[in-house]
Amino acid sequence: MFDLEVYSRIPAKKMIVIPVIVLLLALSILSYFYLTTGEPVRMGVAFKGGTVVYLTTDSTDDELRAEFADFRLIDVRDASGSKMLIFGPMDEEKKDQLLSRISSKYGEVQIEDMGEEYSKEQQKQALRAIFFAFALMAIVVLLVFRTAVPAFAVILSAFSDIVTAGACMNIFGIELTLGTVAALLMLIGYSVDSDILLTTRLLKREGSIEDKIKSAVKTGLTMTGTTLSAVFVLFIVSTSMYIISSFTLIPILRDISVVLIFGLVADLMNTWLLNTGILKWYLERIEAKKELARKSKKAKRSKKSGKNKKR
Repeated sequence: MFDLEVYSRIPAKKMIVIPVIVLLLALSILSYFYLTTGEPVRMGVAFKGGTVVYLTTDSTDDELRAEFADFRLIDVRDASGSKMLIFGPMDEEKKDQLLSRISSKYGEVQIEDMGEEYSKEQQKQALRAIFFAFALMAIVVLLVFRTAVPAFAVILSAFSDIVTAGACMNIFGIELTLGTVAALLMLIGYSVDSDILLTTRLLKREGSIEDKIKSAVKTGLTMTGTTLSAVFVLFIVSTSMYIISSFTLIPILRDISVVLIFGLVADLMNTWLLNTGILKWYLERIEAKKELARKSKKAKRSKKSGKNKKR
């Protein structure tokens, strides 16, 4: 059982430690993938070019890999009763040979082809969209709060959500696709929503720091829990419904839901430990300075009163 009383009294430094460690680990994973592959996350066909073929066959994955070994076959996956073959970029002659072999042996197939140059342009646009969305979010946060530390806490929390989601994508083999880019953009909005709720409650409302934290966490956990439940249902529908009905596997919805689950779970940690810890430390420092100022004024008054009595 989550004890709000105990949670609200955790020292600020202890709150911050775990999220910072997780952020450093996530950055290490992204850095490792960038150094080994040249990409911080795995790029899907939409962002690096290639051909995806969906076909119905009884052949095993290994048999398909052997059969298409000459055509830059990257991966073979199951796709709701059929096989999905992912090929890297090829010249037109090689691509024609591939399509000819597939159509002659397998008959009716579904083919998705993406040119390498067009894919690279889409990659630039997607990364640009994420960058500008994050930058504009940071500017709005700075304008709203007009104080460095609270604004920094919100921005750091959102940044950590994105980085953690990207690291989880690498760990679980999820590629950056149009769907996952959409999920990352949505994640920025979800993250800022909960962070601004927390920051507004702590900075604008009256009362003790602990009481304001408890009030914020009750509302925030309800918000994030509701969103997580909806996203989890989306994941179940997009991956499992084809087993019991006429629905088919929906890869783009699956990708969106998985990345959102990673990000929202990370947001629970970053908002209610990292951001809360930074704000708690910030407010405690302000209160300590005010208390010191009060004591200093009291001492000056006492000293002045003593001098007057002597006279």
